[in-house]
Amino acid sequence: MANTLKLPVADASSEKASWRVSPSYAFYHFGTSGASVCAASTVTHPLDLLKVRLQMQMVGQRGPLIGMRKLAMKLVETEGLRSLYTGLSPGLVRSVFYGGLRLGLYEPSLRVSELAFESPNILMKIVAGAFSGAVATAATNPVEVLKVRMQMGRLTTKGPIQEFRKIASEEGVTAFWKGAGPEMTRAALFTASQLATYDETKRFVIRWTSLEDGFFLHLIASTTAGAASTMATAPVDMVKTRLMLQRESKTAGAYKNGLHCFYQVLRTEGPRGLYKGAFALFTRVGPQTTITFILCEQLRGLVGLKAL
Repeated sequence: MANTLKLPVADASSEKASWRVSPSYAFYHFGTSGASVCAASTVTHPLDLLKVRLQMQMVGQRGPLIGMRKLAMKLVETEGLRSLYTGLSPGLVRSVFYGGLRLGLYEPSLRVSELAFESPNILMKIVAGAFSGAVATAATNPVEVLKVRMQMGRLTTKGPIQEFRKIASEEGVTAFWKGAGPEMTRAALFTASQLATYDETKRFVIRWTSLEDGFFLHLIASTTAGAASTMATAPVDMVKTRLMLQRESKTAGAYKNGLHCFYQVLRTEGPRGLYKGAFALFTRVGPQTTITFILCEQLRGLVGLKAL
């Protein structure tokens, strides 16, 4: 087979060779990441939709909030069972590219850090994760804007493509980057905390237990990573959603930027307001992280790539 898979060489004396990869390697490297995130997003999409709806409760007000279970029942009753998958198509498109870039860029980013500073450490992993998350978000934010608006039930055209064109014509191209700052911050925090925690948990468990690289190790590490990334990103995720849905937030006044939104929510809705939808976020991020990493590890093994 002429187009054979070439894996990076770990030997320090072959650093130049390690950067030479075939198109097959690049495809498998990014493809396995994108496919695993896409699969996980399909399973957890209803939880993502509920998280968005919860984050938009009582905008600019303090008061009792509807729980996730009650909201889900009300949504199914008023909009039908299919409504739980509103926005799935742009969500999947984003997952393929966002997931491929977010996970795919982590390894080469970490490699650059290792070459520059010689020995890997937790700080390098955090920086590499933050960089890959921010880049992936900057590239896919327009699709995220479309997905979030569809999840709020505000689709006024016949489909995603028409809605995309409508947003561009009525609000301008810049509308597709509403919430990009908080979303990039969230993605940087999310990817850094998720990948660094996953990597360090694997190393810790292998060092202190008899577990070897395999399903149970991946399950433990991914579950831990899901919890850590949720705690780190819940407030920023809420701010991102509010900015992307400015028209839904008129009762609180227009948010000028992410910091202004953060301040306004804290002032008018209290500290609890920053964690609206946090439980829904955790119930989505936990399973999504677990599915993503386990599936990605399995796919990488099938195509001959080393473990994450």
